[in-house]
Amino acid sequence: MADDQDRTEGEPGGDARAHRILTDIAPRSWEHPADRAALEALRKLPLFDEILKKLFGFFGEKPIRLAFQANAVRVSPSQFGRVHALYQDVLKTLDAPAHYPLFVSQTPIVNAGAYGMDQPFIILNSGTVNLLDDEELSYIMGHELGHIMSDHVLYKTMMVLLVNLANMGFPIVGLAARAILVALLEWHRKSELSCDRAGLLAVQDPDVVMRTMLKMAGGGSSDETSLQEFIVQAEEYRTTGDVADHVFKILNLMGTTHPFYVLRVSELREWIESGAYDRILRGEYTRRGEPNRPYQEDLREAAQAYAEGAKDFLNQMTDAAKRMGEDFMGGFRRSGT
Repeated sequence: MADDQDRTEGEPGGDARAHRILTDIAPRSWEHPADRAALEALRKLPLFDEILKKLFGFFGEKPIRLAFQANAVRVSPSQFGRVHALYQDVLKTLDAPAHYPLFVSQTPIVNAGAYGMDQPFIILNSGTVNLLDDEELSYIMGHELGHIMSDHVLYKTMMVLLVNLANMGFPIVGLAARAILVALLEWHRKSELSCDRAGLLAVQDPDVVMRTMLKMAGGGSSDETSLQEFIVQAEEYRTTGDVADHVFKILNLMGTTHPFYVLRVSELREWIESGAYDRILRGEYTRRGEPNRPYQEDLREAAQAYAEGAKDFLNQMTDAAKRMGEDFMGGFRRSGT
């Protein structure tokens, strides 16, 4: 497309590898259909709007913003200058509609987040800044920017509040709110898959993204880890195990805010192999301001994504049950001779 540009070495914010500037890209270009389906299902929950409004009114925008930013440093040319320069590049590559504030918070935990309601912002943990190289950090910032551009931050902030209140036993978290929390967690795990794609589009190098996931999962430096072995590990986790293993995999996920990194690697590789990533880099993507697709198409695509996931899980369960049955019958026959 004529509107798209390459940023090359020597330009402000550029590096040795050209990036395609995704002019006017609409978030639905990278959103996982299960993300949209889960959010739509969440909005249909009884009392969802009422509880969200009560929480919003109870806390308000400013107290929440201050609470998140109270122990953090705002990034600027003179505060974390390296991070600031990388962030400008990410904002430009994804053609962000605004310059959202970025903060660094002192904590060794390797993580980051996008929060807020009407005025979203991003917080990077200092452990993340210290562990990751420039490209890997750019991926993290692109991932969090994806949350903001996809309008995830309100629900994400509410989820964090509910998790904290539930852990504290706060009385506002009754049965209805707990049901909403479970649904929010399910949606948030799907939203992470969307924003992994946004982060990839920000750095435009799949190896960088998967290398970052390897570091986020286990720490360590690139010279003491193997990305290829991590990819093999991801495939083994997804496809192997007995019936009990598959049940435990689901149960382990239920209380988490994020999918496991080995699963995220597999999901991202599938998206790349589908050709969608390359099409976006060629300029074939939905632009902001273009009419949305009919809602029925979104539902069909989301239903297909959930159906394929369920089918894959069922096939794995069937294979595992078959192997377990064969092992049992083999042992039974041996015991009878």
